[in-house]
Amino acid sequence: MRIRGEDGAWRQASTQLATFDSMMTHCADPRDGVELLTLREHMRDWRFYDLLRTDRDAPARRPQIGTYTPVLDGDGANLAAALQTVREIGDAEGLRVAIDDAFPGASVEVVSNDGWFEVEMRQHGLLRPLRTAELSDGTLRYLLLVAALTSPRPPALMVLNEPETSLHPDLLGPLGRLIALASERSQVVVVSHAMPLVEALADAGARRIELEKSFGETALASDDDRPRWDWPKR
Repeated sequence: MRIRGEDGAWRQASTQLATFDSMMTHCADPRDGVELLTLREHMRDWRFYDLLRTDRDAPARRPQIGTYTPVLDGDGANLAAALQTVREIGDAEGLRVAIDDAFPGASVEVVSNDGWFEVEMRQHGLLRPLRTAELSDGTLRYLLLVAALTSPRPPALMVLNEPETSLHPDLLGPLGRLIALASERSQVVVVSHAMPLVEALADAGARRIELEKSFGETALASDDDRPRWDWPKR
């Protein structure tokens, strides 16, 4: 592959790329491929949450080593550390409000045992706090989404794939409000089949793009939603 340098000369940027190779790793040369290098660094800041586990053996249900964690892991393993980091160096009040909005009167604490962190949740009517191993899938998922969306180090782009999975319908409103607040700091893309969540986001000013299947192919429902590409000149 050849790319054109700033002096106008064409140079060999890489040997032949294999089918599993990426231009981002093989052609991002700071001398001749500064655009690709810049794009790669931007892409490294993107976050995708589509594998947040809440099953019985989910990593988030187990105690984890406590350390400053401004970014929630893709599987949610560092939930306790992420929540405690928000509380110490992030928006602690926003975290409290997000939890109270979904679970009125409830509170979340992070307990430490010999350096191992674990989440405990106190709810009205219960005589003792529940640990993550005891939480329902929906409650745990909501806490994971709270940790991701209140990160003290917001990304340029965050993608949430079907965040409504396992959530009680009453939690979709609070989740929509939480996503709307997070969109003030990051561009948030939500893929959802839950119409109450979609409508809540639309009411908050989100752009709604509908997809449909035709003969096994997923496509935009309207050509008006098609992105307008404007390729810049070098």
